[in-house]
Amino acid sequence: MSRKIKVIHVHLIGKRKDYYFGSIAAIFTVLSPEDIGFSKSYLSHAGLSGGGTIVNSLCLIKQSTLITCAKCIGK
Repeated sequence: MSRKIKVIHVHLIGKRKDYYFGSIAAIFTVLSPEDIGFSKSYLSHAGLSGGGTIVNSLCLIKQSTLITCAKCIGK
């Protein structure tokens, strides 16, 4: 049996750094609106669900699904 977990990938273009978060709110515990060029409110309404992607000159933000295998853990 597999589980699907929402993952939000933030790629900082100029710094070539990647971050992975479990929610939009979690992004702002590590990065500021100035770091990514988007506010929390904007991201909440930007249509990231369903594989959406948003891009600006600072970053690329994409929501996807992490598929895990519950039976595979610990093997």
